[in-house]
Amino acid sequence: MPMQVLLATSNPHKLEEVAAILGDIGIEVVGLDVLDETPPEPVEDAASFEGNARLKAVGYARMTGRRCLADDSGLEVDALGGTPGIHSARYAGIGDTRAERDAANNAKLIEAMHAVPDGERSARFVCCMCLADPDGTIVAEARGTFDGTIARAPAGEHGFGYDPLLLLPEGMSSAELIPDEKNRRSHRAEAARMLVEQLSRRIEP
Repeated sequence: MPMQVLLATSNPHKLEEVAAILGDIGIEVVGLDVLDETPPEPVEDAASFEGNARLKAVGYARMTGRRCLADDSGLEVDALGGTPGIHSARYAGIGDTRAERDAANNAKLIEAMHAVPDGERSARFVCCMCLADPDGTIVAEARGTFDGTIARAPAGEHGFGYDPLLLLPEGMSSAELIPDEKNRRSHRAEAARMLVEQLSRRIEP
């Protein structure tokens, strides 16, 4: 039987990505929709991606009695001092749906970066993952990054969030990568690989 973990997210895109990445190495990832009753979401009030991932993993693990995987991820833009950072999901502060929030966030970032020269537009996606057991014990943590620059206009139909604006070294955006390629290279993939390395040493499936 494969190891099964509950992914603490309501983001279907994130669930799909993590399930694809970890499924290749024998870990079954299920979402909150498998629960009879969804517990209240822990307050993400930490000052870092790592801290918020821990809060979610430990909180959901204790509330559900399941081994729980959580991640906190976002975009760091050097010219903006690391903004939007942990506030990436609601950077613009508007939008009722995920698609509306993504569009507003991208529009605000384009405006904020309007006057920044091409040589100073470095940025990266960051993903911090934490796996916790039902008693709240943290058994593994990992951090992955996906580096590029901020484009002046969105491009690509794949991905979600800021994917259309992260321009990769080869000249295409993260949203122009096919899903399999993104899952192989992304910040989430890097964090997942590091997590799996720790799991192989620490716990038996």
